[in-house]
Amino acid sequence: MARAPWYKGQRGEWYVVVQFVLFALIGFGARLFPQPSWTEPFALVARVLGFALMAAGAVLAFWGLAALGANNLTALPYPRETASLVMSGPYAIVRNPIYSGLILGSFGWGLWRESWPTLLFAAALFVLFDLKTRREQAWLEERFPEYREYCRRVKKLIPWLY
Repeated sequence: MARAPWYKGQRGEWYVVVQFVLFALIGFGARLFPQPSWTEPFALVARVLGFALMAAGAVLAFWGLAALGANNLTALPYPRETASLVMSGPYAIVRNPIYSGLILGSFGWGLWRESWPTLLFAAALFVLFDLKTRREQAWLEERFPEYREYCRRVKKLIPWLY
């Protein structure tokens, strides 16, 4: 059976397009929308907290990548045909550790850069990942009957909270 063109979005391609636009806005937001530096001591607190969030986000995202494995990895919310359900390692703490790590890192970057626009783009990334995981969850429930129980036990994007 022929696969539909990517722009039709049947496997969630548009989520990925928007995701990469937001990554660019997060990465360059402080330069695209310059603003005055924050005042001390808030600037120092923001930079320290931002660095900590970026480090925690990187650890969580890379741990999630390693636990997921190349056989399961895809940017699309539609699971690969050869996918298996991973519920251990970081996936025992949060269902989407890669997304969680990217969100943490994005907020950390916004704080480190002292950039309100970047923080807004990070919030938009959170909303996008929330929507993307809803679509992904529906497809995973179709494929893996045990996924529904896993969702009851493990939070979606913020460990132990949401």
